Amino acid sequence: MSFTSREIRLTSRPSGAPTAANFEVGEVSLAAPGDGEVLVRNLWMSVDPYMRGRMNDQRSYVPPFQIGEALQGGALGEVVESNHSGYAAGDKVMHMLGWREGFVSKPEDALLTKVQELPGIPLQSYLGSLGMPGLTAYVGLLDIGEPKEGETVLVSAGSGAVGAVVCQIARIKGCRVVATAGSDEKCTWLRDELKVDAAINYKTASPNLFKALSEACPKGVDVYFENVGGEHLQCAIELMNPFGRLSMCGMISHYNDTAPAPGPTNLIQTVGKSLKMQGFIVSNHFDRQPAFLADMAQWIQAGQMHWKETVYEGVERAPDAFMALFSGDNFGKMLVKLA
Repeated sequence: MSFTSREIRLTSRPSGAPTAANFEVGEVSLAAPGDGEVLVRNLWMSVDPYMRGRMNDQRSYVPPFQIGEALQGGALGEVVESNHSGYAAGDKVMHMLGWREGFVSKPEDALLTKVQELPGIPLQSYLGSLGMPGLTAYVGLLDIGEPKEGETVLVSAGSGAVGAVVCQIARIKGCRVVATAGSDEKCTWLRDELKVDAAINYKTASPNLFKALSEACPKGVDVYFENVGGEHLQCAIELMNPFGRLSMCGMISHYNDTAPAPGPTNLIQTVGKSLKMQGFIVSNHFDRQPAFLADMAQWIQAGQMHWKETVYEGVERAPDAFMALFSGDNFGKMLVKLA
Protein backbone atom coordinates (compact mmCIF):
# COMPACT_ATOMS: atom_id res chain seq x y z
CA MET A 1 0.00 0.00 0.00
CA SER A 2 1.14 3.56 -0.67
CA PHE A 3 -0.42 7.00 -0.54
CA THR A 4 0.33 10.68 -0.96
CA SER A 5 0.99 12.56 2.26
CA ARG A 6 0.64 16.31 2.65
CA GLU A 7 3.09 17.97 5.02
CA ILE A 8 3.86 21.42 6.40
CA ARG A 9 7.29 22.82 5.59
CA LEU A 10 9.12 25.84 6.96
CA THR A 11 9.79 28.29 4.12
CA SER A 12 11.51 31.02 6.18
CA ARG A 13 12.47 31.74 9.77
CA PRO A 14 10.01 34.03 11.60
CA SER A 15 11.13 37.42 12.85
CA GLY A 16 8.87 38.07 15.79
CA ALA A 17 5.48 36.37 15.66
CA PRO A 18 5.22 33.65 12.99
CA THR A 19 2.97 34.34 10.00
CA ALA A 20 1.39 32.21 7.27
CA ALA A 21 4.22 33.25 4.94
CA ASN A 22 6.66 31.17 7.03
CA PHE A 23 4.90 27.91 6.05
CA GLU A 24 3.88 25.98 2.95
CA VAL A 25 2.00 22.76 2.19
CA GLY A 26 3.98 20.14 0.30
CA GLU A 27 3.31 16.59 -0.86
CA VAL A 28 5.34 13.39 -0.82
CA SER A 29 4.52 9.94 -2.18
CA LEU A 30 4.93 7.22 0.42
CA ALA A 31 6.01 3.81 -0.80
CA ALA A 32 5.25 0.51 0.87
CA PRO A 33 7.43 -0.08 3.95
CA GLY A 34 10.72 -1.88 3.47
CA ASP A 35 12.33 -4.42 5.73
CA GLY A 36 11.99 -3.35 9.39
CA GLU A 37 9.78 -0.37 8.49
CA VAL A 38 6.16 0.64 9.15
CA LEU A 39 3.73 2.83 7.26
CA VAL A 40 1.85 5.14 9.64
CA ARG A 41 -1.16 7.31 8.88
CA ASN A 42 -1.37 10.17 11.37
CA LEU A 43 -4.69 10.74 13.12
CA TRP A 44 -3.86 13.66 15.44
CA MET A 45 -0.94 16.05 15.85
CA SER A 46 0.07 18.54 18.49
CA VAL A 47 1.29 22.10 18.22
CA ASP A 48 3.20 23.40 21.23
CA PRO A 49 4.84 26.71 22.17
CA TYR A 50 8.34 25.17 22.37
CA MET A 51 8.21 24.67 18.59
CA ARG A 52 8.69 28.41 18.12
CA GLY A 53 12.26 28.11 19.42
CA ARG A 54 13.04 25.41 16.86
CA MET A 55 12.15 27.85 14.08
CA ASN A 56 15.18 29.96 15.00
CA ASP A 57 18.61 29.02 13.68
CA GLN A 58 20.26 28.77 17.07
CA ARG A 59 21.70 26.17 19.37
CA SER A 60 19.23 24.72 21.85
CA TYR A 61 18.29 21.46 23.55
CA VAL A 62 16.77 20.28 20.24
CA PRO A 63 18.05 20.96 16.69
CA PRO A 64 16.35 23.77 14.74
CA PHE A 65 13.85 23.04 11.99
CA GLN A 66 15.38 23.18 8.53
CA ILE A 67 14.10 25.44 5.76
CA GLY A 68 12.27 23.48 3.07
CA GLU A 69 11.78 20.40 5.23
CA ALA A 70 8.68 19.15 7.04
CA LEU A 71 8.39 20.31 10.64
CA GLN A 72 8.31 17.79 13.47
CA GLY A 73 6.36 17.40 16.66
CA GLY A 74 4.28 15.07 18.75
CA ALA A 75 1.64 13.09 16.89
CA LEU A 76 -0.53 10.03 17.17
CA GLY A 77 -1.15 7.65 14.30
CA GLU A 78 -2.19 4.18 13.23
CA VAL A 79 0.05 1.58 11.64
CA VAL A 80 -1.40 0.90 8.18
CA GLU A 81 1.19 -1.61 7.00
CA SER A 82 4.11 -3.21 8.81
CA ASN A 83 7.29 -5.03 7.90
CA HIS A 84 8.45 -5.00 11.53
CA SER A 85 7.88 -7.89 13.91
CA GLY A 86 7.00 -5.60 16.82
CA TYR A 87 4.17 -3.75 15.09
CA ALA A 88 0.99 -4.79 13.34
CA ALA A 89 -1.59 -3.02 11.21
CA GLY A 90 -4.06 -1.27 13.50
CA ASP A 91 -1.58 -0.48 16.28
CA LYS A 92 -1.98 3.05 17.64
CA VAL A 93 1.40 4.72 18.04
CA MET A 94 2.91 7.92 19.43
CA HIS A 95 5.90 9.55 17.74
CA MET A 96 7.58 12.87 16.87
CA LEU A 97 6.81 12.98 13.13
CA GLY A 98 3.82 15.29 13.20
CA TRP A 99 3.02 18.10 10.73
CA ARG A 100 2.37 15.45 8.04
CA GLU A 101 -0.40 13.04 7.15
CA GLY A 102 1.78 9.94 7.12
CA PHE A 103 5.27 8.51 6.89
CA VAL A 104 7.34 5.38 6.36
CA SER A 105 10.10 4.77 8.88
CA LYS A 106 11.85 2.29 11.11
CA PRO A 107 10.21 2.52 14.56
CA GLU A 108 13.46 3.46 16.30
CA ASP A 109 14.08 6.34 13.87
CA ALA A 110 10.61 7.79 14.47
CA LEU A 111 10.76 7.18 18.26
CA LEU A 112 7.61 5.09 17.87
CA THR A 113 5.84 3.83 21.01
CA LYS A 114 2.57 1.94 21.27
CA VAL A 115 -0.30 3.67 23.00
CA GLN A 116 -1.46 1.88 26.12
CA GLU A 117 -5.09 2.97 25.99
CA LEU A 118 -7.17 3.46 29.12
CA PRO A 119 -10.89 2.61 28.91
CA GLY A 120 -13.11 5.55 28.00
CA ILE A 121 -10.25 7.97 27.27
CA PRO A 122 -10.34 9.69 23.85
CA LEU A 123 -7.30 8.80 21.77
CA GLN A 124 -6.16 12.42 21.32
CA SER A 125 -5.83 12.79 25.10
CA TYR A 126 -2.50 10.97 24.81
CA LEU A 127 -1.15 14.14 23.19
CA GLY A 128 -2.46 16.27 26.06
CA SER A 129 -3.20 15.44 29.66
CA LEU A 130 -1.99 11.84 29.26
CA GLY A 131 0.94 12.83 27.05
CA MET A 132 3.87 15.21 27.11
CA PRO A 133 1.94 18.19 28.60
CA GLY A 134 0.61 16.03 31.42
CA LEU A 135 4.02 14.55 32.17
CA THR A 136 5.48 18.08 32.09
CA ALA A 137 2.96 19.18 34.72
CA TYR A 138 3.57 16.09 36.85
CA VAL A 139 7.36 16.37 36.90
CA GLY A 140 7.46 20.15 37.16
CA LEU A 141 5.09 20.34 40.10
CA LEU A 142 5.91 17.21 42.10
CA ASP A 143 9.64 16.75 41.47
CA ILE A 144 10.70 20.40 41.25
CA GLY A 145 7.94 22.31 43.03
CA GLU A 146 7.66 19.74 45.83
CA PRO A 147 4.29 21.02 47.10
CA LYS A 148 3.24 20.29 50.65
CA GLU A 149 -0.27 20.10 52.01
CA GLY A 150 -1.61 23.53 52.95
CA GLU A 151 0.88 25.46 50.80
CA THR A 152 -0.13 28.01 48.17
CA VAL A 153 0.62 27.08 44.56
CA LEU A 154 0.48 29.81 41.89
CA VAL A 155 0.12 28.64 38.27
CA SER A 156 0.47 30.97 35.29
CA ALA A 157 -1.56 30.04 32.18
CA GLY A 158 -3.60 27.77 34.41
CA SER A 159 -6.16 26.83 31.74
CA GLY A 160 -3.52 25.63 29.27
CA ALA A 161 -2.60 22.05 28.50
CA VAL A 162 0.14 21.98 31.16
CA GLY A 163 -1.28 24.49 33.62
CA ALA A 164 -4.64 22.77 34.00
CA VAL A 165 -2.98 19.50 35.02
CA VAL A 166 -0.73 21.38 37.45
CA CYS A 167 -3.76 23.02 39.08
CA GLN A 168 -5.52 19.70 39.58
CA ILE A 169 -2.53 17.80 40.92
CA ALA A 170 -1.89 20.64 43.36
CA ARG A 171 -5.49 20.40 44.55
CA ILE A 172 -5.17 16.64 44.93
CA LYS A 173 -2.07 17.21 47.08
CA GLY A 174 -4.05 19.44 49.42
CA CYS A 175 -2.68 22.82 48.31
CA ARG A 176 -4.38 26.15 47.92
CA VAL A 177 -4.31 26.89 44.18
CA VAL A 178 -4.29 30.27 42.46
CA ALA A 179 -4.17 30.43 38.66
CA THR A 180 -4.04 33.06 35.94
CA ALA A 181 -5.65 32.85 32.50
CA GLY A 182 -6.35 35.15 29.57
CA SER A 183 -10.15 35.42 29.60
CA ASP A 184 -13.12 35.50 31.97
CA GLU A 185 -14.42 32.28 30.36
CA LYS A 186 -11.18 30.46 31.17
CA CYS A 187 -11.19 31.80 34.73
CA THR A 188 -14.78 30.63 35.24
CA TRP A 189 -13.80 27.15 34.05
CA LEU A 190 -10.82 27.12 36.42
CA ARG A 191 -13.03 28.01 39.37
CA ASP A 192 -16.11 25.93 38.54
CA GLU A 193 -14.62 22.83 36.91
CA LEU A 194 -11.08 22.59 38.28
CA LYS A 195 -12.06 24.03 41.69
CA VAL A 196 -9.06 26.34 42.03
CA ASP A 197 -9.32 28.72 44.96
CA ALA A 198 -8.83 31.84 42.86
CA ALA A 199 -8.51 32.57 39.14
CA ILE A 200 -7.31 35.90 37.74
CA ASN A 201 -7.75 37.25 34.23
CA TYR A 202 -4.26 38.69 33.76
CA LYS A 203 -5.33 40.72 30.73
CA THR A 204 -7.93 42.73 32.62
CA ALA A 205 -5.89 42.77 35.84
CA SER A 206 -2.84 44.37 34.20
CA PRO A 207 -1.28 46.83 35.02
CA ASN A 208 -2.43 45.90 38.54
CA LEU A 209 -1.60 42.20 38.28
CA PHE A 210 0.50 42.32 41.43
CA LYS A 211 -2.40 43.78 43.42
CA ALA A 212 -4.76 41.08 42.14
CA LEU A 213 -2.28 38.30 42.92
CA SER A 214 -1.51 39.75 46.37
CA GLU A 215 -5.19 39.70 47.26
CA ALA A 216 -5.54 36.13 45.96
CA CYS A 217 -2.43 34.98 47.88
CA PRO A 218 -2.74 36.64 51.31
CA LYS A 219 -0.25 34.19 52.83
CA GLY A 220 2.22 34.50 49.97
CA VAL A 221 3.27 31.84 47.45
CA ASP A 222 5.17 28.66 48.24
CA VAL A 223 5.33 27.14 44.74
CA TYR A 224 5.20 29.01 41.46
CA PHE A 225 4.74 27.08 38.21
CA GLU A 226 6.01 29.32 35.41
CA ASN A 227 4.52 29.16 31.91
CA VAL A 228 4.39 32.84 30.95
CA GLY A 229 7.36 34.93 32.17
CA GLY A 230 7.49 38.74 32.08
CA GLU A 231 5.23 40.49 34.56
CA HIS A 232 4.06 37.14 35.94
CA LEU A 233 7.58 36.22 37.05
CA GLN A 234 8.21 39.66 38.56
CA CYS A 235 5.03 39.36 40.64
CA ALA A 236 5.72 35.77 41.66
CA ILE A 237 9.20 36.54 43.00
CA GLU A 238 7.75 39.42 45.01
CA LEU A 239 5.13 37.13 46.54
CA MET A 240 7.32 34.09 47.21
CA ASN A 241 7.66 32.94 50.80
CA PRO A 242 11.07 32.01 52.24
CA PHE A 243 12.30 28.67 50.87
CA GLY A 244 9.74 28.84 48.05
CA ARG A 245 10.23 26.89 44.82
CA LEU A 246 9.86 28.20 41.27
CA SER A 247 9.37 25.51 38.63
CA MET A 248 10.42 27.10 35.33
CA CYS A 249 8.54 25.30 32.56
CA GLY A 250 8.22 28.00 29.88
CA MET A 251 7.94 31.72 29.16
CA ILE A 252 5.58 32.06 26.22
CA SER A 253 5.45 35.86 26.53
CA HIS A 254 9.07 35.97 25.30
CA TYR A 255 9.06 33.40 22.49
CA ASN A 256 8.49 35.98 19.75
CA ASP A 257 10.84 38.64 21.15
CA THR A 258 13.20 40.09 18.55
CA ALA A 259 15.50 41.54 21.24
CA PRO A 260 16.32 40.39 24.78
CA ALA A 261 13.55 41.33 27.20
CA PRO A 262 14.42 42.99 30.53
CA GLY A 263 14.79 40.49 33.33
CA PRO A 264 12.95 40.72 36.66
CA THR A 265 14.17 43.72 38.65
CA ASN A 266 13.68 41.85 41.93
CA LEU A 267 15.78 38.77 41.20
CA ILE A 268 17.95 39.57 44.23
CA GLN A 269 15.06 38.37 46.40
CA THR A 270 15.92 34.80 45.42
CA VAL A 271 18.96 35.19 47.68
CA GLY A 272 17.32 36.75 50.71
CA LYS A 273 14.34 34.40 50.56
CA SER A 274 16.46 31.29 49.89
CA LEU A 275 14.36 30.48 46.83
CA LYS A 276 14.91 27.54 44.51
CA MET A 277 14.41 28.40 40.83
CA GLN A 278 14.86 25.44 38.49
CA GLY A 279 14.22 25.08 34.78
CA PHE A 280 13.51 21.69 33.25
CA ILE A 281 12.91 19.90 29.95
CA VAL A 282 10.40 17.06 30.06
CA SER A 283 12.49 14.85 27.77
CA ASN A 284 15.01 14.55 30.61
CA HIS A 285 12.37 12.94 32.80
CA PHE A 286 10.85 10.14 30.71
CA ASP A 287 11.79 7.73 33.51
CA ARG A 288 8.80 9.19 35.39
CA GLN A 289 6.34 8.06 32.69
CA PRO A 290 5.19 4.85 34.44
CA ALA A 291 4.46 6.62 37.73
CA PHE A 292 2.74 9.47 35.88
CA LEU A 293 0.42 7.16 33.93
CA ALA A 294 -0.39 5.11 37.02
CA ASP A 295 -1.32 8.19 39.05
CA MET A 296 -3.26 9.78 36.18
CA ALA A 297 -5.29 6.61 35.65
CA GLN A 298 -6.23 6.62 39.32
CA TRP A 299 -7.12 10.32 39.33
CA ILE A 300 -9.20 10.05 36.15
CA GLN A 301 -11.13 7.06 37.50
CA ALA A 302 -11.81 9.05 40.68
CA GLY A 303 -13.19 11.97 38.64
CA GLN A 304 -10.38 14.27 39.79
CA MET A 305 -8.94 15.16 36.38
CA HIS A 306 -10.57 17.30 33.68
CA TRP A 307 -9.25 19.01 30.56
CA LYS A 308 -10.25 21.08 27.55
CA GLU A 309 -9.20 20.86 23.90
CA THR A 310 -9.19 23.21 20.93
CA VAL A 311 -9.25 21.32 17.63
CA TYR A 312 -8.37 22.48 14.09
CA GLU A 313 -9.09 20.08 11.22
CA GLY A 314 -6.75 19.22 8.36
CA VAL A 315 -2.96 19.36 8.13
CA GLU A 316 -3.22 22.60 6.16
CA ARG A 317 -4.66 24.27 9.30
CA ALA A 318 -1.65 23.30 11.45
CA PRO A 319 0.11 26.68 10.97
CA ASP A 320 -3.10 28.49 11.98
CA ALA A 321 -3.36 26.36 15.10
CA PHE A 322 0.27 27.02 15.95
CA MET A 323 0.01 30.80 15.47
CA ALA A 324 -3.14 30.89 17.60
CA LEU A 325 -1.12 29.70 20.61
CA PHE A 326 0.56 33.09 20.86
CA SER A 327 -2.66 35.08 20.88
CA GLY A 328 -4.22 32.84 23.52
CA ASP A 329 -6.98 31.62 21.19
CA ASN A 330 -6.67 28.05 22.45
CA PHE A 331 -8.67 26.81 25.40
CA GLY A 332 -6.73 23.89 26.83
CA LYS A 333 -4.68 21.63 24.58
CA MET A 334 -4.31 22.77 20.95
CA LEU A 335 -4.69 19.84 18.55
CA VAL A 336 -4.97 19.26 14.80
CA LYS A 337 -7.16 16.41 13.60
CA LEU A 338 -5.68 14.79 10.51
CA ALA A 339 -8.02 11.90 9.75
